[in-house]
Amino acid sequence: MTQASLSDAAPGDRCVVLEIAADPAEIRSRLYALGIIPGSVLEILRFAPLGDPMQVKVAGSFISIRKAEAAIISVEIQ
Repeated sequence: MTQASLSDAAPGDRCVVLEIAADPAEIRSRLYALGIIPGSVLEILRFAPLGDPMQVKVAGSFISIRKAEAAIISVEIQ
């Protein structure tokens, strides 16, 4: 198990969210509203052809996240 930023994860990885940076606050609020909170499990599904955005599955929902947003999410890759 490795600790990294969500932006470093690869398709097929399962990650547990450890923390989300406090700044920028508006991105943190949006991620919380989408169900990406500390302790949640994310499954990396795929990246867009140019690598941005990435599609993740969290609690049965499919969400697209930009690399800039993924960079502020600390995860443990399992």
